[in-house]
Formats: sequence, structure tokens, C-alpha cells
Amino acid sequence: MTCTPDALDRVFLNLGPLNIYWYGVIIATGAFLGLLIATRETERLGLNKDYFIDIVVYGIPISIICARAYYVLFELDRYIGGPWWDVFAIWEGGIAIHGALIGATLTAVIYTRVKKISFWQIVDIAAPSILLGQGIGRWGNFMNQEAHGGPVTEAFYNNFMQYLPDFITQQMCIGGTMYHPTFLYESLWDLLGVVLLLILRHKFNPRRGEVFLSYVIYYSVGRYFIEGMRTDSLYLVGHIRMAQFISIVLVIASLAIIFYRRKTNMADKYYNGKKVK
Repeated sequence: MTCTPDALDRVFLNLGPLNIYWYGVIIATGAFLGLLIATRETERLGLNKDYFIDIVVYGIPISIICARAYYVLFELDRYIGGPWWDVFAIWEGGIAIHGALIGATLTAVIYTRVKKISFWQIVDIAAPSILLGQGIGRWGNFMNQEAHGGPVTEAFYNNFMQYLPDFITQQMCIGGTMYHPTFLYESLWDLLGVVLLLILRHKFNPRRGEVFLSYVIYYSVGRYFIEGMRTDSLYLVGHIRMAQFISIVLVIASLAIIFYRRKTNMADKYYNGKKVK
């Protein structure tokens, strides 16, 4: 479907030679709100809230580095032969959420071992915050006009997109063509997931580790289907999309871990810390 492009300004604030981009502001907002939720839950459970402040201080830069490295690794052709500094231009977009999750998980593993606290307890607390950050962070993709799907049909526009706010439809008009707002689909999926995870841990009190593993399963299922609509996927080999492959692996691995931890009585505590009888 054709349209008249009228993109939003990607710059949030101009300070002379320094531009502060919406992309960074939105990512930072998601991280802050996620930290706020996690620290409050940490205090409710009687833990030291400094744990999460420390993890965020260490984890955010490590996660950004891993997310960018993951993206560049699968898009080497775009950077070979070009200016070397383009590899670091994250304000232009191009970070992979799976790379960020690898960095965040490694940070949590190392930190919890050093502090001698439960890894599973920490990641259970963090799970809704991570998903919230992802849901908000997708709006950074929106501002950069990236992570969108293919062109929409007239029928889809008339039945769905025309009811979206004008600023969304206009931002999805790129080069005179209207594209699927897959950033929006994933953002809504993530925000719904935040609510479901909060209900899971407060109403059902699952075994320790299962809030985080449920997050991995939930996000991976949504990402698998949404990734199939995107035009900017990273590919493993041929037509196999990396994010879809990773999503399948994560779902299978998470289910296997839940089963194994229950079978071996490793999951011997509930989320709230009470022993399983």
C-alpha cells in the first residue's frame, strides 16, 4: 500500500554537536522502570535492593555490548570495508535482544555466585522487569523505523491499521510504502506478558526458577511468530531465521529445565522462599 511519508524526528534533544536520540531515551526509560519494579519486589521479599542496582550497573553495558556484537556478527557484510566506527553506532539501531539476554544472564550468573545468593530467585524477580524493558524498548525501534514487517495490504489497513493513532501509521510509512508495525505487535505481546508473569508469581507462587523460565517460553513463542513477519531478520543459514531458531531452542530447553529441576528436587523452594513439602 502506498502512502505519503512524514517520519518523526529521531533526535530527542540537540546539545550543539551532541544529539540525544529517542532510541537511547526509550531504552533507558524501560531499564529504569524495570529496575523500579524489581527493587520494590526485592524489598517485599526481604532482600537487599542493592543487588539489582548492582546488576543493572554491571549488566546494562555488558548486555549492550553483547547485543551489538551478536548483531554485527550476523551482519558482517554490512560492516566489512566500511568505517570501523560504524560497528559502535548503536544509536542507528542494530542490537539483537537475544545477544542482550545472553549478556544479562551471564552477568546474573557471575554476580549471584560472587554474592552467594540464589540465581533462580534473582532472575524470577527480574523476569517481569526484563519483559517490560523489552516491551518499552520496541518503541525505540519505532522511532528508528526498524524492526517492521513487510508491506501491508489495502484490506489490512482498512480493517486494522486505520484505527491506530496517526503517528504510528505515519512512522510506518517508509519510502512511500506502508509496513506492518511488528514493533507494536511485540510490544503489546510483551506488556501482556508482564501482567501474566505478575499474576503467576503472586497468585500461583510457582517453584523457584519457573517465573523466569515461563518468561523465556512466553517471549520465545511470541517472538517466533512475529519474527516471521519481519524484513530485517538475521539469518543462521539459508532461509532459517536466527531468532526463530533460538526461540525454538529456548522453549525446548526451558521446558526440559523445569522438568529436570522438579524431577531431581532441585526446585525445592517456591517463589516466596517457602520449602516445597
